[in-house]
Amino acid sequence: MKTLAIVVTNDAFDKILTPLGIAYLMAAEDVQVDMLFVNWAVTALKTGGASNLHIDGRHAVDEEKMRAGMAKAGLPTDMYELIKALKGTGCVNMYACSMAAAIFGVDETNLIPEAEGIVGLAWFLNEKADKADHYQYF
Repeated sequence: MKTLAIVVTNDAFDKILTPLGIAYLMAAEDVQVDMLFVNWAVTALKTGGASNLHIDGRHAVDEEKMRAGMAKAGLPTDMYELIKALKGTGCVNMYACSMAAAIFGVDETNLIPEAEGIVGLAWFLNEKADKADHYQYF
C-alpha cells in the first residue's frame, strides 16, 4: 500500500486514538496518509481542542487508567502531541471538513498549524479517498 485515506468522525479520546494510531503506524511504513476530520472530530484540529479530548460514555471512568497504560507503552497521552508526531513523519496530511468547521467554529484563525487546511468533503473524496489504495472510516 502506498496511500491511505481516513475519515475521522468522533472526538472522544479513545475513539480518535484508533485512526491516529493507524495513521502513525502506516506513516512509519512510508505510506502517504490523508485524513479528513468531520463532525465532532474537527474540534481536534482547533487550537486547544486535541489536548482537551476525553473518553465519553461507559469507559469515561477508566480514562486515567488508559492514559497511564499509554504512557507505560511510551505513547503520548495528549492527543495534540500525537498529532504533532503524525505531522512530523512527513507522511500524514490532516484536513478539516468545511461543513463541520462551519458548524463547530473552526476557521483559519484557530486551525492548528499541523492541519493542511479546511476543505470540502467532495474534494477530499474525489482527490484523496478515490485515488487512495485503501480507505477507512472511523
